[in-house]
Amino acid sequence: MERTVIEARDLRKDYRMYRDAREKWMDLLLPGHWGQDFSALRGITFEIRAGEAVGIVGRNGSGKTTLSDLIAGVSRPSGGVLRTEGSAAMIAVNAGLSGGLTGAENIELKGLLLGMDRERIRELAPKVVEFADIGEFMDQPVKTYSSGMRARLAFAISINIDPDILVIDEGLSVGDSTFVDRCLERIRRFREDGKTMVFTSHSTAQLREFCDRLLWLEAGELKMDGGQADVMREYGAFLRWFKALSPEEQREYTARRQREQFSRAGEAQDTGSASAG
Repeated sequence: MERTVIEARDLRKDYRMYRDAREKWMDLLLPGHWGQDFSALRGITFEIRAGEAVGIVGRNGSGKTTLSDLIAGVSRPSGGVLRTEGSAAMIAVNAGLSGGLTGAENIELKGLLLGMDRERIRELAPKVVEFADIGEFMDQPVKTYSSGMRARLAFAISINIDPDILVIDEGLSVGDSTFVDRCLERIRRFREDGKTMVFTSHSTAQLREFCDRLLWLEAGELKMDGGQADVMREYGAFLRWFKALSPEEQREYTARRQREQFSRAGEAQDTGSASAG
């Protein structure tokens, strides 16, 4: 049996939300509780084994990107347990890119953050430059890039550092078809090499091609964890039900689920206070 490389147990991620900048400053400078806590993820439990390709599906706002960020180490959990084994790299439009640095400088920064020495980074850089194929923009600040160029650079860096775990968060949703085809071919090779992949996408074709298993998130909770075909069937039925609602009913449903997420965060806050006492 393959070893577990990603393990989540009762994983939670909360955010503090403010009505305006004034409330945020009051929360930073004054005693008391300003703003409102929002539970983006709550009670998430799953395991991913080495070599698995697992997709994450869900409506906008369901927590897909939040979970991807946690797995890739971009952010930290608010509670529960998240354990990853090996190096992880994330592919998203802005993943790990510093807007004030040039593309070339971002390659070096990413390599240093991953513990590479400068000799290894110099070996890696030409491969990244060739794959990204953004010409003279490689020497321009990333903040001047289009979303497509940022995606090219992010993908080129992440795939060429050869991580143990590749996290893709809608990273193939921008860019021309030629570049996307090149990315898909590299992902196929990545999977053939037995690497672990976590794939977030609205493209059912890509999910069917690359993923054997899916995690379905709804309003920050894990609705279903199972085989790709089974989850796709249930998730598709849910989407058909939701789309059949009137616009007002859709808004009411979404608002109710969001109120539940605020309530869950409040419950977690109360539990933490009680435990501390």
